[in-house]
This record gives sequence, structure tokens and C-alpha cells, in this order.
Amino acid sequence: MNFKRRLMVLYVLIAGCRAALSGEWKATVVKRIDALVTSCVVLPCSFSHPKEQLPSSRLRGIWHLQTQRDQRIYHQDETNILASFRDRTRLLGHLGQGNCSLEMTQIKDYDNGPFCFRIELAPMEGDTSSSDKFSFVEDCVKLKMLPAPPKPTLTLHANIAYEGLPYTVVCSVTYTCPTHGPSLTWSRGNAHEVTTVIKEIHSGFWEAQSILIIIPEAKDDHSEVTCKASFYGGMSSSDKFTLFVKRTKNHHHIIVPSVVAVGITVLFGGLCIVMVKKYKKRISELQDQSRRPRENMMELNHLPSTSTSGAGQKFCKPPRPSPKSQPGSSNYKPDISDADDYENTAYLNVYRNC
Repeated sequence: MNFKRRLMVLYVLIAGCRAALSGEWKATVVKRIDALVTSCVVLPCSFSHPKEQLPSSRLRGIWHLQTQRDQRIYHQDETNILASFRDRTRLLGHLGQGNCSLEMTQIKDYDNGPFCFRIELAPMEGDTSSSDKFSFVEDCVKLKMLPAPPKPTLTLHANIAYEGLPYTVVCSVTYTCPTHGPSLTWSRGNAHEVTTVIKEIHSGFWEAQSILIIIPEAKDDHSEVTCKASFYGGMSSSDKFTLFVKRTKNHHHIIVPSVVAVGITVLFGGLCIVMVKKYKKRISELQDQSRRPRENMMELNHLPSTSTSGAGQKFCKPPRPSPKSQPGSSNYKPDISDADDYENTAYLNVYRNC
């Protein structure tokens, strides 16, 4: 019973010591991160130590394999680095500011880790005490190898574009190497039509966005637009969509027929007016022609019955023999025309007044 209590007390003491130490020596890393083969990756890392803030010249940062601390993938002295990692790793930032981020290029399919960070505080001149060292073996990074690059994601402003109106489409892709980000290009569009935005999604993961704003035309209907992502190291990926363009609504189909209809109406109305005027004029002429015979007969009825000579004597013209008064003539033919009777009667009346 006493033995078990002693073990429990010892365990509590050890746990307390480790907690105290971990509170003084602390590192923050992304424990799992994607890495594209042949490309690059940045392992975010920050740390703190029990000493007062020291310049970077007194700090020495080392990255090594988790199970073998002497297998270093980064060291200030390149001769202490594994041959397969030489010229492929470098520290980013300043150790004096607690930045221990590591860049790794030319990723191989076996660079999966885990990798751990170690900090060493070099003693000052004349200080015979041993230097402080600490390896954060409990906060290591493991890489997830990507044999192919991620495919861009297209976000369309709308499924249908309208002719002459701005249309927006966004191409985005994620990556884990902010020092050598991917390049996004479009199959169409000018430089002033494209805007690039870089943002950090969360620690270790970044997103590049390319915003394309175009003014589509009718000829662009059913055309393909492609976004290509080119990554550091030579790999690339792409995605595309079909652009559907709809003609902008207008009132030409209403205005043009209306104008034509109005023009035809005006023309037809003008022709009708001209024809009516001509018809009335013709009727008036026919009416005038029908009045003339009657007016002539009325003038004959009002002719003077006598004529005077120079001496004031009246004389009458001898009556002209009427065809009806010569029945014995061989050329005589009976005529029952009322107009002839009327004319003969008027003629005789004139002669009778003499």
C-alpha cells in the first residue's frame, strides 16, 4: 500500500516538472501539412524559452528527425545536414523574434517526416556554464505528400452572362508554400480585367484567388473559359467552364414595328384624303356639266323678242322652218324627243312675240 502511494507521488512530481518545463520551453507548429512533390512547403513554427529575449546571434535553430536527433535536415553548418536535404532547407524569419519556420524546396516523395525543432542558447564569452538546449520532440510536423497538384475551384457570379454587362468569375487554389505561390492565368481576359488576392486560410494553408471581370459579347456564347494554376516546381492543374451569354433585353422589337405601323397609317390616311378631294372635285365638275343645258335653255327663254334698227323700228327674224312643219319632205322623220319639242316650242314663242 505504501509502495503504491510512493509511486503515485513520484508520478505527480514528474508530471509537475514536465508541465513546468513545457511552460518555459514551448513550440507551436502545424502538426500535419500538405506538401506537393517537386514543389515546396513552409512549416510554420514559433517558440519561447525561459531566458530573457536574446539576439539571433546567440540562438541556434536546428531541425531534425523525430526519432534520430543527429539526423538533421537543417543546421547552420551545412556539413551537419543530411546529404539528401542540403541546399533544400532554410529558416525563415528571425530566431530572436521566436520565429522558427522552415522552408523546404524540391520536395521528394520520401520527405514525410516527422520533423522536430531544437533550440540551443549559446553561452556568452567567459561563461563556463553549459549552453541551454531543448528539442520539441512532442511538437513535430508530419508531411502529407501530394503526387499531383490541387485543382482550382471556379466560383461563377451567375450561371448566365448578359451581353454588354460585367460578368465575374473567381478562380481559387490552396497551397502550403507562401514563398513560392502558384500563378493563376486565364484563357481570356486582359491584365486590367484580372485581380489577384492572396490570403491565409489558417496556419500553414494559403489561398490564391484570381478574379476575372469581363464584358461578354454575343460571339462569346457557349465558349470555354479556362483557369490554370502553375505551381513552383513545374506542376500545373486547371479547370474550365462554359460561358453562356444572353442578349441584353431591348425594345427594338416593339419600337420598329410601331414606327412602321404609324408610317403606313399616315401614308394610307394621306392617300385617302387626296382621293376624297379628287372625288369631290369630280362630283362638282359633273354637277356643273349637268347645270349648263338647263341654264342655256333658261337663257333662250329670256332672249329679247324684238330688235330695233337704227331708225327705231322693230323687226323680227323670219322663222326657220321646223322639220316638224314639213311633213311632206322626204327627209322628214317623226321624232318624239321631248327635248326637241321643248326647243321648238321655245323657238316659236320667240317668233310669236315679234
